[in-house]
Amino acid sequence: MINIAVCGANGKMGKEVVKAVNEAEDMTLTAQIDIYNGQFATIKDAKNSVKIDVLVDFTQPDSIYENSLYCLNNGIKIVIGTTGLSDTQIEELKILSEKNNTACLIAPNFSTGAVLMMKFAEIASKYFDNAEIIELHHNQKKDAPSGTAVKTAALMSGDKSFTTGNCAEKETLEGARGANAYDNIHIHSVRMPGYMASQEVLFGSSGQILTIRHDSTNRECYMPGVLLAIRYVSEKGGFTYGLDKIM
Repeated sequence: MINIAVCGANGKMGKEVVKAVNEAEDMTLTAQIDIYNGQFATIKDAKNSVKIDVLVDFTQPDSIYENSLYCLNNGIKIVIGTTGLSDTQIEELKILSEKNNTACLIAPNFSTGAVLMMKFAEIASKYFDNAEIIELHHNQKKDAPSGTAVKTAALMSGDKSFTTGNCAEKETLEGARGANAYDNIHIHSVRMPGYMASQEVLFGSSGQILTIRHDSTNRECYMPGVLLAIRYVSEKGGFTYGLDKIM
């Protein structure tokens, strides 16, 4: 049995992870960690009381880095679903994971459909010189752009500009063209009640538009990916970025 701790257990995603782990025949939930009425308030408290093989983190952008450092320095394998880590922080976690031979898997999105959307966008990027990303989330999401959008742009990036043929632009309102990401791929973030998690990747060329879109309508759709990640890190060492690496 794999002994699982869930950090952020009382959050919306955390509750789904708790349910999924409890229903998995090869896993045991040993700790529910949450600063708000959790079984344990901190990872350290939980580690001192119960056995933890893998910790799943769905907390907040301002706490995920420190949580990850603690796990990797204390022999706890970690699956990270919290977004908001910088490129520098991700690289530091990779180095620490490999140094300590403690598995760390970071997934910007655990939905298998979203992973396929990113893969299709990566393939399409070879055939288009113009592309933009629109990501739409509920208005309680704190970080922007989403980790999925950043990951998608990174997969699409190469040695070309995605604004080929555009005229010289001037924003009369700052931010009107969105964030300028990898290779001039503009990312636009929408935060609004009614959405959960959606993303469109738009490709254009003379006479045609290709739209690749994925919508998540409930949080249950992420759970097969979360369980896949838990099983993977329980058996493997080292660092993994993206669910696509293990699908």
